[in-house]
Amino acid sequence: MLPLTFLLAGRFNEVEPNLRRRKTVSTVSRRWRNGKLLFYLSSVCCFWFSLSAALGGPNHIFEVKAFGAQGNGKAMDRAALQGAIDAAHVNGGGVVLLPPGVYLTGSLRLTSGVELRLEPGATLRGSASQSDYERGRTLALLLAEDQRHLAITGGGTIDGQGRALAADVMRRMQAGEFANKAGRRTDRPDESQRPKLIAFENCRDVRLAEVTLRDSACWVQNYINCDNLLIEDVKVDSTAYWNNDGLDLCDCRNVVVRRCDINSADDGICLKSEPKGGGCEQITITNCRIRSSASALKFGTASHVGFRKIRVSNLIVYDTFRSAIALESVDGAVLEDVLVEHIQATNTGNALFLRLGRRNTNTPYGRIENVTIRDVKVWVPAGKPDAGYETEGPRARQPHNVLPSSIVGAPGHPIRNVVLEDIEVHHPGGGQTNIARLPKDSLDAVPEETEAYPEFSMFGELPAWGLYLRHVEGIRLAKVRVIRQRPDYRPALVFDDVLRPELERLEVWPQAEAPVINRPIGFQSRATP
Repeated sequence: MLPLTFLLAGRFNEVEPNLRRRKTVSTVSRRWRNGKLLFYLSSVCCFWFSLSAALGGPNHIFEVKAFGAQGNGKAMDRAALQGAIDAAHVNGGGVVLLPPGVYLTGSLRLTSGVELRLEPGATLRGSASQSDYERGRTLALLLAEDQRHLAITGGGTIDGQGRALAADVMRRMQAGEFANKAGRRTDRPDESQRPKLIAFENCRDVRLAEVTLRDSACWVQNYINCDNLLIEDVKVDSTAYWNNDGLDLCDCRNVVVRRCDINSADDGICLKSEPKGGGCEQITITNCRIRSSASALKFGTASHVGFRKIRVSNLIVYDTFRSAIALESVDGAVLEDVLVEHIQATNTGNALFLRLGRRNTNTPYGRIENVTIRDVKVWVPAGKPDAGYETEGPRARQPHNVLPSSIVGAPGHPIRNVVLEDIEVHHPGGGQTNIARLPKDSLDAVPEETEAYPEFSMFGELPAWGLYLRHVEGIRLAKVRVIRQRPDYRPALVFDDVLRPELERLEVWPQAEAPVINRPIGFQSRATP
């Protein structure tokens, strides 16, 4: 039930959760029970609110079975569910309640003032036929555009039937109903043809809480140009098909993501910025657990405008194919004022990857600057970290040994003012020249790849096992420790075209060694073994 304070103030995340059920007219009358006149006024208010609830309104519950929903998992309940949503909206808002059951549906459009509440034991199940989905900017099970005061809550499950739905889309593509975008692969349908679970655009005051999102055919949830967004206590379990990003925030502002558990067959939590957007700004992500077939935390790949004032803390990452932390600007975005801290990643393919590139040579370079990453511990395995999962990350395009963390700008466009503090990376070592070889006296052989898709393996073999820096200006490494398990032909650290690096308590195990530095300018080192 949407509380009155939420509707009046327009600030959903300022309302205490326990008020949502207890805020009644009796509360109002108790505040004013001194004085006969105020007593009569409160009585009138009680009568008015009772009448409002009978006729509909923000405190009214719209139970979907009263609108004809069967909830048996077989009958199509789309019309009944949309009818309940529309009735709540027309009557000024309210709760659309799904009691325990399985509700089969195609696309639903959420509207202002509506809370979709799935009780524990309730499952909203997406159709396995693409024809049951409506297209807004994208295909999705739950759509909202230009709406305010939305919520999805209640402890139930939203199930996209991603395997069956993706198979239906593939069948339609093979039958010639549509073609993938020019130049795209033909062994799986394009992302634009596979429905997401949630797609909200240009919405304000949105809350998603205590629901499970399962098996999307594409990205699980996508929020575009949304403001004042709260996502909390949400579980994502979606490994049904490719491109199952757990959470995508595109050009969103004033966002809090907390206490979420994400298992996704692509990036876990991903921030994006499109050409006509305003960038991502004022975003907090905290106390989440992530497993990913790509990167756990990623900014990009779409990175056109910017990522500013982002705070990330207390992430637990596990069984992740690519990077625990990947911060990328390859389309002109300004990435600045970013703090990532208190991260622990186990069985993860790469600890850190920062990349400044330019995929479109007709646009200017962006910037990456003023980034702090601290209190990070990562254990990198010798083998494929997501082996055995239903949808694994792709095999390497070219052979290489286990790769290091890397921070790589472009010639004449360095990544600036980065702090790495209290970082510990456990690396398997074991680099062998019969797998790949790039000696430290051949640093120019590392390709620039400024126009390539960014990922930690994009350069192939790298000349370090612990940390590789290239085209970086003003970096500070304090209490950074890299630990190798087996002998490796490569040195621990290589700095190539790095201006004014500052090292403090840099430790290399099992044996101390200094970084290999190419083209050094303004090098400073203190208490480094």
